[in-house]
Amino acid sequence: MRFAAILAAAALVSHPVMAQSEANSCLTPKQAGSLAGYALPSVITGATKRCATALPEKSYLRTDGSALAKRYATRKDETWPAAKAAFLTMSKSKDGTDKFLSQLPDSSLREMVDVVLEGMIVQEIAVNDCGKIDNIVRLLAPLPPGNTAELVVLLVGMAPESKAEKPSKLSICKS
Repeated sequence: MRFAAILAAAALVSHPVMAQSEANSCLTPKQAGSLAGYALPSVITGATKRCATALPEKSYLRTDGSALAKRYATRKDETWPAAKAAFLTMSKSKDGTDKFLSQLPDSSLREMVDVVLEGMIVQEIAVNDCGKIDNIVRLLAPLPPGNTAELVVLLVGMAPESKAEKPSKLSICKS
């Protein structure tokens, strides 16, 4: 399994609203980085909740996961405008869902995105992967939040798409 932040991107784009999105919408690297940066606190919180009973008491997520999510959350206001643009780009659909979402007040849309991300992470993480996720988060924790978000974008951009699976809905535009 790739690390938890990539799972957040996948969770966001696999949400039922996203599942209706039109094919081939791509995000600029800035939008993707902002979306990753915005999502990281919810991803970490979701992973912490999901893995709480599967990890030892002294594991990183159990001891420091909440503090890391709070530290990363300090950038949410800064990353929101580009993250919102990314979210709306990924929400483009034939049924007009994107128009509805774009008319929501920012506070409501942000709350919805946060709840969806955290909930999807809680549902999508396999308990067997909690040890790996804990280790990855521990290794990434010393990085500044912006660097972690950029790393997520690089990894998503490098990840090969399996021909056996349907194409990723999260696509980063080629420069």
